[in-house]
Amino acid sequence: MGARVHRICTHCVMDASDAAITFDAAGVCDHCNSFKNDVLPNWHTDERGRQALVRVVADIKQSGKARDFDCILGLSGGLDSSYMLHLIVTEFGLRPLVFHVDGGWNTDIAVNNIQMLVEKLGLDLYTEVINWEDMRDFQLAFFKSGVPHLDIPQDHAFIATLYHFSNKHGIKYIMNGGNYATECVRNPLEWLYYGTDMAQINDIRRRFCTRPLKDYPFSSILYHKAYLQYLKGIKVVKPLNMLPYTKEIAVETLSRLYGWKSYPQKHFESRFTKFYEGYWLPTRFGYDTRRVQYSSLILTGQMARAAALEKLEVPAYDPETIDEEFGYVATKLGITVEELRSYHAMPLKSYRDYRNQYWMFDLGARLLKALGVERAIKR
Repeated sequence: MGARVHRICTHCVMDASDAAITFDAAGVCDHCNSFKNDVLPNWHTDERGRQALVRVVADIKQSGKARDFDCILGLSGGLDSSYMLHLIVTEFGLRPLVFHVDGGWNTDIAVNNIQMLVEKLGLDLYTEVINWEDMRDFQLAFFKSGVPHLDIPQDHAFIATLYHFSNKHGIKYIMNGGNYATECVRNPLEWLYYGTDMAQINDIRRRFCTRPLKDYPFSSILYHKAYLQYLKGIKVVKPLNMLPYTKEIAVETLSRLYGWKSYPQKHFESRFTKFYEGYWLPTRFGYDTRRVQYSSLILTGQMARAAALEKLEVPAYDPETIDEEFGYVATKLGITVEELRSYHAMPLKSYRDYRNQYWMFDLGARLLKALGVERAIKR
């Protein structure tokens, strides 16, 4: 891991920091070719997509007739989930329960964005607060493990809490902001590993946690991908994949109608994620998630490659304030800055250094692709 012979795609900005990247004779990477061959032919945001969404919306409304809510929507305050909420309420008349998971790292901007949206749309907000001592211990365990995927404790809590709540209250439709327009290139597996691999999670817990995490919500991939979806009939809907969607339109609309404020980078609604993706990943591992984000925008015609390359010349973090960020994160986690820096300097590890169920995730992805349930996006 770390520094590698530099080679960059001639079409997007993915490079050899992705250890599994391959290039064709024209120097175009497999992320681009995967998008072109597997996603683009089956991605419909024209009238076909809208009509497909209209049919789904009709089913959602029918299922929720006798309920206060006809669906549930996890809202982080980020761009995708915020714009999706605006669309399904104002254009399609859905009545979602807005569900927020507070993992202890919300920025003030995120809190304000959520509040403004919910109030102006006249919706109910349900907030689940994760036990901070559990979250803190779990996050420290991942630091101590040396792996790059430090955001799993936060991400896993968001996913697990939402699915458990949906199941408990019989909510059959989960609205998901995932989309090809801004996410058609995924983070390589070495960078951000599967967040619901319970074999890996439990191995890291066993080795490095100091408390049992009795109040932390867990959910295996089999629980929410198989049991809930195929046995309990809970469906995940991604409206942004069925409609024209661009980052620029979303930002303009949300800013104008709700006073929504942008973040410096995708996922920076969490202060931990800002520190982790902006500083920790690129300086410790050489992984810059902006390459993934910019490449997605390049492939969907929202960003020029030259502009992306220019932005990548500047660090994702502010060198003048990084010491302050170290202090904030260390204090929040209840450790010294010196201890936090020691984790940054420790030997590099990957998901392969711990027990994992990679084989199961890989098999599941292959089966879903063969069945046409999910489109392949290279990881």
